[in-house]
Amino acid sequence: MAMSLKPPKKGDLKKSWLKPRRDTPKKIQPEYHLITTEGISTEPAYFQGVKNTINSKYRGRVQLDIIGVGDNTLNLLQKVKQKVAKSSNIYKHVWIVYDTDDFPAQNIDKVVDLCHTYSNEETTYHALWSNQCIELWFLLHFSFIHSDLHRQEYWAKLSSCLAKLNTSEYKKNRSDMYQLLEPYMEQVISNAKKLANINKGKKASQFTPGTEVYRLIEKLLPSLK
Repeated sequence: MAMSLKPPKKGDLKKSWLKPRRDTPKKIQPEYHLITTEGISTEPAYFQGVKNTINSKYRGRVQLDIIGVGDNTLNLLQKVKQKVAKSSNIYKHVWIVYDTDDFPAQNIDKVVDLCHTYSNEETTYHALWSNQCIELWFLLHFSFIHSDLHRQEYWAKLSSCLAKLNTSEYKKNRSDMYQLLEPYMEQVISNAKKLANINKGKKASQFTPGTEVYRLIEKLLPSLK
């Protein structure tokens, strides 16, 4: 019989029948991550590629749940917090993926502050903003970008980069972005970190351009290689 990958439910943790006997080997439970995104197509499709890669190699070590919430900044965070509270899963990490776009600066920065507030010994919340949008993360796979471009300019640049890979122009909601970009994973992490160092000390709303998505990919990197 296949062994279940689901962690113990929160309400069962103190039950004596779940406590391992001293003479039996411990069953290692996978580390559970919840990835929640502002978008319902582009970002979930990218992270589904991440999930598929991990499942093919380390399914018993790391388990990803991906939800496209379809809301932004503070609304996104509050909906996610409610989902975590109601879930029977114990998430070690909850990743809030959102674009800054033209949303009010105070909302963008408040998500970062609240993620710190909501984090505890059981679950860590992470604000993974991209200023201005997730397409910056995609572009950083190909080259370092420090210019504060409008997000619409990213699409033409992405199409140019993808043409060199002999694939069609960039459109939102593409389902193959992770597969196309995976060979450049080390480069994108390096480029995103370089932006982080340049803008060190600035708030998310002032961090232009920049993206925190590298923190999730770097965390999962041992299971993606």
